[in-house]
Amino acid sequence: MPELPEVETIKRTLIPHLQGQTIAGVEVYHPGVIAVPDAATFSHLLAGKRITRLDRRGKYLLFHLAAGYCLVAHLRMTGRLILTAATDPLLPHTHVVFHLAGGTTLRWLDTRRFGRFYLGQEDEVMVTAGLKELGPEPLDPAFDVATLAAICAGRRRPVKQVLLDQHLLAGIGNIYADEMLFLAGLHPLRPAGSLTGDELVRLHLAMQAALEQGIANSGTSFRDYVDGRGQQGKNQDYLQVYGRAGQPCRRCGRTLERVKISGRSTVFCPGCQV
Repeated sequence: MPELPEVETIKRTLIPHLQGQTIAGVEVYHPGVIAVPDAATFSHLLAGKRITRLDRRGKYLLFHLAAGYCLVAHLRMTGRLILTAATDPLLPHTHVVFHLAGGTTLRWLDTRRFGRFYLGQEDEVMVTAGLKELGPEPLDPAFDVATLAAICAGRRRPVKQVLLDQHLLAGIGNIYADEMLFLAGLHPLRPAGSLTGDELVRLHLAMQAALEQGIANSGTSFRDYVDGRGQQGKNQDYLQVYGRAGQPCRRCGRTLERVKISGRSTVFCPGCQV
C-alpha cells in the first residue's frame, strides 16, 4: 500500500499539471470504486469544477475544488493516478478517467479495486472518508518529541503496532515503520510505553529521516506504485531492513529476522535493535 512518502510524491508530481485546471468531464467504468456519492452524481458534480489545490492527509490525496467541494482519493493496495494524453489507449484496470480542459486526462487504475473516491462538500467528505479520525502528521512542524511521547505513554502495545495505527499517527505503513525502528535502534516488540526519553528522541529523528528519505527518492516501488507521471520510485534501493529477512544487516552483519506483529510481517536486526 502506498504510504505517506508515496502519496506525497504523487501529489507533488500532479500539482504542476492539475492545480488551476478544470475538469471537463468524468468517465466511470467501474462504479464500485466510487464510495460517495453514486457514480452518476459523482460525474455530474465534477464536470466543470476547477481544481484549486492539492493536499495530502496521511495516505489520502485531496483535490480541493471550486464551490467548496473536495475529492478524496484513497489508493489502498494497488490504486494509481496517472496523467496521460487524451489520445492514449486505455490500459487494463482503468476504472475512472478525468478529462481536463487542456486535453490531458488523469486516469485511475486499480488492479485489485480496493481504492476508493469520496466526493462532497469539504466538511462532509472529511467525515465520510474518515479523515477526521486520523492522528497527527509525522512531518508536521508541530509534531515534536512531546507529541510522540504523549502518543506512546502508558501503551503496552508493541511500538511497531502504535506506529501503524492511523488513529494515532497518520501515513505510516509497514515499510517505513520497519525502517524507522531500525534507524532508532528499537526492537519492534518493545512496548511503546517503555521507551525512555532518549529513545523517544531517537525514534522521532528516525521517523523524520525515514519519511524524508522516501520522499527524496520518489517513494518505494516493489509492485504497483508509480508517481503521477507513471514513473517508479527509487527508495527500494536504500531500504535497510524491510524485505530483507534472512540477509545480513548492513550495519552489524547479523542475520535480519522476521516476526509477525498484528498480522504484519516485521523485519528487524537482533543485534542493532533492542
